[in-house]
Amino acid sequence: MSEGKNRIGRRGFLGASAALAASLPGIPAGAATPRPKADTTLRWWGNNSWEIRLPGGKVVLIDPWLTRFKTGTYTKKGADPDTRIEVDRRLIDGLVDSGELRADHILVTHGHYDHITDVPYLAEKTGATVIGTETHLSLLLALGAPEDQLAIATGGEFHTFDGYAIRVLRSLHSASGDRAKVAFAGTRPLSRRDRPRVISDLLEGGTLAYQVRSPTGFSVLNFGGSNYVESELAGLRPDVLLLPAGGDRVAEYVPRLLRTLGFPPYVVPTHWDDFDFPLDEPARDWGGLARLRDAVTAASPGSAFRVVDHREVFAP
Repeated sequence: MSEGKNRIGRRGFLGASAALAASLPGIPAGAATPRPKADTTLRWWGNNSWEIRLPGGKVVLIDPWLTRFKTGTYTKKGADPDTRIEVDRRLIDGLVDSGELRADHILVTHGHYDHITDVPYLAEKTGATVIGTETHLSLLLALGAPEDQLAIATGGEFHTFDGYAIRVLRSLHSASGDRAKVAFAGTRPLSRRDRPRVISDLLEGGTLAYQVRSPTGFSVLNFGGSNYVESELAGLRPDVLLLPAGGDRVAEYVPRLLRTLGFPPYVVPTHWDDFDFPLDEPARDWGGLARLRDAVTAASPGSAFRVVDHREVFAP
């Protein structure tokens, strides 16, 4: 469609607890339920790429995109839709072969280039199970991902594995412009012959959010776009919220979300760096970080707003 060939920028994307408490010794009725033990660490690989390390050595990756080829996404002109898709296999080989990076699961939030491009090769290298929508998996297959490692999701799934659990949530992508449109929108079942070549071939394909929970119940909630389905989040109380910058077109984007989630102890910004610059340099704010910090501080003064840099480990 003609709109898919326009340059598109990202600057605008942006009741049992009381009973449980009463039953625990030393905790009066009506008191806040104790938070689970923090037994999980996170490492930020830029954009919305997160490595979650769980007890027992299990690792979950979310939207791992390490190649970071230049697109001009955060320039005034926006991303060039004809930018060729690239995968830096030498970089990925070095990280995986050295043992620095591994994965048991790879979680895909949506199908855009800055979220999905490296997933097929990382899945092949690590043997990880990949979770995504039908469109995401179709894109991954067309890009050469191992078919037997792909697991389809529509949102609502709650899977348990060896030492951790993954809850899949229906979600929404952020929108931009006067008409609040999603960049490279749509769904498209593909065959292996329809190999994506340029970034506009990588459609959003539906958006998912994920909550990863450790054996102690410690949980991390991630959104890949600056939007959400509020009703999907009822009752969730994540310990760490990975919150994208942006959300300008979403009514009460930050306060409504934090209120729904019970004001998480930690809010860590994600998707705030200009990914035209490499991972071995400090992250460069594309312009949404300060606004996000201010919104979180105003809506939930008790939440710690923790900014981490490229490849930095965050241990709550």
